[in-house]
Amino acid sequence: MSVRPWRDIERRKSRQIMVGNVPVGGDAPIAVQSMTNTLTSDAQATIRQINEIAEAGADIVRVSCPDKDSTAALSEIVKGSPIPIVADIHFHYKRGIEAADAGAACLRINPGNIGSAERVREVIKAAKDNGCSMRIGVNGGSLEKDLLDKYGEPCPEAMVESALDHAKILQDNDFHEFKISVKASDVFLTVAAYHALAEAIDCPLHLGVTEAGGLRIGSVKSAIGLGSLLWAGIGDTIRVSLSADPVEEIKAGFDILKSLGLRHRGVNVISCPSCARQGFNVIETVETLEERLAHITTPMSLSVIGCVVNGPGEARETDIGFTGGGAGKEHGMIYLNGDVDHRVDNSDLVDHLVELVEKRAAEIQAEEAKQSVAAE
Repeated sequence: MSVRPWRDIERRKSRQIMVGNVPVGGDAPIAVQSMTNTLTSDAQATIRQINEIAEAGADIVRVSCPDKDSTAALSEIVKGSPIPIVADIHFHYKRGIEAADAGAACLRINPGNIGSAERVREVIKAAKDNGCSMRIGVNGGSLEKDLLDKYGEPCPEAMVESALDHAKILQDNDFHEFKISVKASDVFLTVAAYHALAEAIDCPLHLGVTEAGGLRIGSVKSAIGLGSLLWAGIGDTIRVSLSADPVEEIKAGFDILKSLGLRHRGVNVISCPSCARQGFNVIETVETLEERLAHITTPMSLSVIGCVVNGPGEARETDIGFTGGGAGKEHGMIYLNGDVDHRVDNSDLVDHLVELVEKRAAEIQAEEAKQSVAAE
């Protein structure tokens, strides 16, 4: 038991698969992914967007392959991508075969809409021949008619039955390198379906609240749904689905994981909402700091608090902290590793904090490199 057991999350035990060079499930870190929204047939535009997504920290990226032009471009896209590609396949079994042959690391399929059992077997053979894994993607908005007739509406039982039926198709063909998602736009339905599925099968689970909405509401819905599942130990990969730039999906995904202590990337800024006690413009300062520190990938914490009510306490728990001196004061206190260190004028605050964070990041990286060399 840790010294802070209320923070402990016991992850569900799942078997591990590989998506390219990224392990998914087991004790692997929870992978973060997004999806391109460029025309896949435009290889260069798609590669540019993938690089932006990867730069934001994505482990995996999904690319839609609705037609032959898309799979024809996929080989070039795979070669130009720094992260594994999941090919999104629906209805046309040949697109799955073409995507596997083109180097996709994973095929996102719904075996029920690929066609006959023979066609499914052909896709499975292509996946085996090319070392592809698969994701069975069940969606509350596209459940099979027989399940809707049986249950009357999309419900957790229908979604889990669909997932297990599709899993059986793969298992009957001796294919076990798969993960499953059971997404819905309804947070309650999503969470209930994943809880039931987690009890029913041991494969890795890919989490998402689908069609979650725009940047603000979509992030909120995803934080509620994905956050509650991750807190319960459920989930091996995640996607925050937003009607926004895919880069924002990666940012939101890491923010959810950072909030739960499951992944650490970049600067975790702890700041107050500000009030009449603030000794500087907290909101403006934090907005500027988040922008100027976006390039930092080294995990660390920074507290920026407007006054001395909670400031010293927060600063004691962060790598770097700043506490405002109160309304009318033109300076505040810098804390390093929880200890009072020196004062800084409010006018110099942003530049000074950026300098301190960059210096600390360089020190952490140097220490990690030293430890890595010593371990070899």
